[in-house]
Amino acid sequence: MSPKLNVITVSTRPGRVGPSVANWFRDFATAHGKFDVRAVDLAEFALPVYDEPNHPVMQKYVHEHTKRWAASVAEADAYVFVLPEYNFNPPPSFYNALNYVYKEWNYKPAGFVSYGGASGGLRATQMAKQLVTTLKMMPMYEGVMVPMVAQQLDEQRNFRSNELIDKSAGAMLDELLKWATAMKPMRG
Repeated sequence: MSPKLNVITVSTRPGRVGPSVANWFRDFATAHGKFDVRAVDLAEFALPVYDEPNHPVMQKYVHEHTKRWAASVAEADAYVFVLPEYNFNPPPSFYNALNYVYKEWNYKPAGFVSYGGASGGLRATQMAKQLVTTLKMMPMYEGVMVPMVAQQLDEQRNFRSNELIDKSAGAMLDELLKWATAMKPMRG
């Protein structure tokens, strides 16, 4: 049975580019053939600023939006966050979504597909990697960086990859598979 990979669109703002990049990566990961790939869009969960009365480590969730989010996170063996850069950081939706649950993230690998202007979201990814380690996730060294993302969109706003981006995506997926397989017994 293939490990389950959640490809998470992090941006929730109107007019966002994230879904285009995430759709490309979902299709790329599916063609890679080693994961059971699921697209997850944070915007569809409409998570308010953290509003649970109990600490997430207790897993005593009160709100339906938290229960749905926790189930989505728990079912995956690995994650790829499709991440824009806002002021050198991931968007607030990323921090909020991570902080909603705790044990559901533990002992799973995390990859990043970042996008933005000249930096391609690399600064946001570096900040994100620090946070995921506190949730006992293993961030991948390999990653996908998309600089000047607006220039990679066609007339219908579909993301168009290139050879370098594809090579990076393949390398990251290969590593995610190794880590997802190695870490599975830790979640026993």
